[in-house]
Amino acid sequence: MEPGLARDALTLLLGFTTGVLSALFGIGGAIVSNPGLRALGAAPLVAVGTTLPSILPGAISGTLRYRREGLINWQLVIPAAASGLLAVVAGSFLSHAVPGDGHLLLLLIAVLLAFTAWRTAAVPPATPAPDNPDDAPPTAPERRTRWVAAGIGVVAGLLSGLLGIGGGVIMVPAFTELLGMSLKSAIATSLVCVGIFAVPATITHAFLGDIDWRLAILLTIGVIPGARIGASLTIRTAERRLRLAVGIFLALVALVYFVTETRALFEGL
Repeated sequence: MEPGLARDALTLLLGFTTGVLSALFGIGGAIVSNPGLRALGAAPLVAVGTTLPSILPGAISGTLRYRREGLINWQLVIPAAASGLLAVVAGSFLSHAVPGDGHLLLLLIAVLLAFTAWRTAAVPPATPAPDNPDDAPPTAPERRTRWVAAGIGVVAGLLSGLLGIGGGVIMVPAFTELLGMSLKSAIATSLVCVGIFAVPATITHAFLGDIDWRLAILLTIGVIPGARIGASLTIRTAERRLRLAVGIFLALVALVYFVTETRALFEGL
């Protein structure tokens, strides 16, 4: 689509939708904004980079709402975020080393989302979720819990920089399955981490010239109010319904990614 008022309006709408879904599912929202920016005419790597500046403001907006409800596990935020920061930078530089003009990056997103969707919707949590999100899960010693959180942060940070997806698609299911957190607490805690990851990822992709700043600013304007609404929806939704909603949503996005990027990849051969 050519630059103009119509594209600007659609970018604002895309940002609002991204904000709602990012806070609702704790995933950073880039899995929506990436294909949305592609549809608006952005190149694959530019779509990956441009979505990153909007993640931090959206994460802050959603985090403030979750904090009021006591859903954020700050004991896990510290090791997960700290270990993932360097991985974010490494992943950002690796994004230019992946062949296929960026299409393989987005196909990897599709595979990742499909697996996450199945695990979230079809597989019940391995352990009961703790009532207090600030407590370490009762089935694991505190030190082991923090090391697991750090490992999750490394993987999530690497994928955040590599794919521009915020890392939430890794952290939300990993927090619930490996650490026994409730889905709501996992979503809230993940959202804090993806906001932190967005800072070095944005700086690195800006250095690499992957960000269209006009589109990034418009996305951000829409993301902030959307994230507040998304967080409120998560708080009011029952756990089982939320798991099903997350799984269905991720499966649909995975299908869209797989079809569009496979076609684009073969057209380029």
